[in-house]
Order: sequence, then C-alpha cells, then structure tokens
Amino acid sequence: MKTLSDQYYPDAEVIVLVMDNLNTHKLASFYEAFEPEEAQRLCKRFEIHYTSKHGNWLNMAEIELSALVRQCLNRRIPDQDKLNAEAQVWAKESNDKGVKVDWRFSTADARIKLKHLYLKIQV
Repeated sequence: MKTLSDQYYPDAEVIVLVMDNLNTHKLASFYEAFEPEEAQRLCKRFEIHYTSKHGNWLNMAEIELSALVRQCLNRRIPDQDKLNAEAQVWAKESNDKGVKVDWRFSTADARIKLKHLYLKIQV
C-alpha cells in the first residue's frame, strides 16, 4: 500500500480502493505494519469502499468483464479508437438485453458440492 501511495500515485489526494471485508483490509492494519506517524499518513491517503458480505457485487463485475472479453475482445483489435467503439457497441447491446445475475448456489448446494472441504468427524 505504501508503494501504491508513494510510487504509483504520489500526486493523488485520495486513493479509493474497493475491497472485500477481510479483517486485514482495514486502515487500522497500517498501525500493525508501520510506525504511528507513517500509519496515520497512509490512512489519510486511502478511502476504502467495502463490498457487501452477501451477493457480492464485485463478483457481478467480474462476470461482466469476463463476458466482455469472451464476446467482444476475443480477437486482435488494431487501435484504441476501434477498441472503444467495439466496447461501446457491446455494452449497449448487453444493457439493452437487461441480463441479470441469478444467484442459485444455496448453502445446501454448497454442502453437497464442497463436501470435500468440510471437516470429517469420526465417531
């Protein structure tokens, strides 16, 4: 994070991050890694937006980007202008279709499909 702040974005007033709710993804973690003055400086540089704990919208963004790559960017595109035009056409068509994410993977499904990850209790 220090490299991100000081080397990649030294002129930014605030660096906005989108992160999940992992316990280390808190600004307070800077105080565990740096001296108080440095931690405070870094805390002032970052603004964190956390993804929701359920129905993670970041997953939906990843799905959308994957569809863009498979349906639109799956070939050589000669220049930036052509890329922008192609992506805009794809986005309009995609938005016009109004495709939605249908979350169907339930806890019960997880217990069946991911059974090998659960602890085995031997009696």
